[in-house]
Amino acid sequence: MKKIKSLEMVNISKSFQGIFANKNLNLQIKSGEILGLLGENGAGKTTLMNILYGLYQPDSGEIKINNKKIEINSPVASIEHGIGMVHQHFMLIQNHSVIENIALGYKDTPFFFPKIKIKEKILEFSKKFNFPIELSKKVWQLSAGEQQRIEIIKALLNGADLLILDEPTSVLTPQEAKELFVILNDMKKQGHMIIFISHKLNEIMELCDRVVVLRKGEIIGSTETQKTDKKSLAKMMIGREVIFNIKKEKIEKGETVLNVDNINVVDDKGLLALKNISFNIHENEILGIAGVAGNGQKELAEAITGIRKITTGSVTIKGKDITNISPRKIFDQGVSHVPEERIKFGIAPGLFLYDNAILKQHHLDKYSKNSFLQYDKIKTHTKNLIKKFNVSAPSINTEIRNLSGGNIQKLILGREISEEPSLMVASHPTYGLDVGATQYLREQLLKIRKLGGAILLFSEDLDEIFELCDRIAILFEGKFTGILDADDKRLADIGLMMAGSLNYV
Repeated sequence: MKKIKSLEMVNISKSFQGIFANKNLNLQIKSGEILGLLGENGAGKTTLMNILYGLYQPDSGEIKINNKKIEINSPVASIEHGIGMVHQHFMLIQNHSVIENIALGYKDTPFFFPKIKIKEKILEFSKKFNFPIELSKKVWQLSAGEQQRIEIIKALLNGADLLILDEPTSVLTPQEAKELFVILNDMKKQGHMIIFISHKLNEIMELCDRVVVLRKGEIIGSTETQKTDKKSLAKMMIGREVIFNIKKEKIEKGETVLNVDNINVVDDKGLLALKNISFNIHENEILGIAGVAGNGQKELAEAITGIRKITTGSVTIKGKDITNISPRKIFDQGVSHVPEERIKFGIAPGLFLYDNAILKQHHLDKYSKNSFLQYDKIKTHTKNLIKKFNVSAPSINTEIRNLSGGNIQKLILGREISEEPSLMVASHPTYGLDVGATQYLREQLLKIRKLGGAILLFSEDLDEIFELCDRIAILFEGKFTGILDADDKRLADIGLMMAGSLNYV
């Protein structure tokens, strides 16, 4: 296999159900270059890369490597040509070990004693790109950053000169994202090409040499990152100016909405994830939960919304005890939920958009009469959600699994906000959203706050936490190391609190 020195996609078009996902797109990349692919949710970024990786076939256009036309009709063919892809949602088998997953994805894995034969090769690549990895660990025991390294090693072992990364930092902590950037820059120095799909302007500006901007399936512009800035890219991406600092007005907080009293909760491994946690949230207030992933955030959100059992302690909403009752009954008490795992807990992937637009709400009088669903009203409601929250979809009769991750998130948010909840539990609500959608959704959260709602916001984006929250609670190993007002000067030490080195409780 000849090393890739240049790759070109020429006049690539692809449509689904008569709607263009890509329209006459032209893209070039050369050896030792990191190319950013920037665009809104549903702009066509992932579709274009799925064509390059052989998952989709273009309706028209061609692909050239080293100025020679090639055919890529499957991922196997793409790998043979030296192209690897790390998908947004990792394609690993959770109950298998690291080395077993790599062996399964390696094209030259021998039939006899596969783990022994490829162990040295894996360790060689791990050392070359300076990311240590424990080969005997099960995948489910690894952090998102460690799982991503497995995917990268799989691609490199298969001889990838060009590596495609689809929203690679969406599941990483800030520290893991920094470590990834070091790895990618090392790969660039060694002559690899990288296509970096993102909607995060800071990452594009920091990492990429050039950026191509897509909007509604077409290339709007291309530029070197040194010759542009975030505002220009944002305007190119969504077609209007973006306000990067939303102004949060001061509001007097009202009565207590949520009271969590001394709860203990165990995780999926049976270990204590939350240890005697107590706090409350009031009307007109956003309480942010900050912390490095894996310190109890997931368990706290699930305990309050009824997905996970509370071992001891209690949770009340406006004085009513909701401890360990069903998610449906908790919803009926005015609690909405934007889950961290949107595919697992937020939607029914095989159902249409209009079915998903009323999940948990189908029993309400406005959608149901005499035990029969009122589909005219449901479909009208869905169309309104799609319009208001700018969900990009061919129609409401589309299965929701066919939407991009960001558009699924917009529909979930729209559905949960539409009921004007007393309490919204929002876990990473802007995860996977482009800059325009992020701005809009943050404004919606502030609107709920202004109308008297209470919000429990889980986020690993500290800018988001500081921008939106009235108080900030820092969670470390299942305990709070501080619950402070957003203007408290001690929050300058938030990094130390997140690491458990400082305690202001």
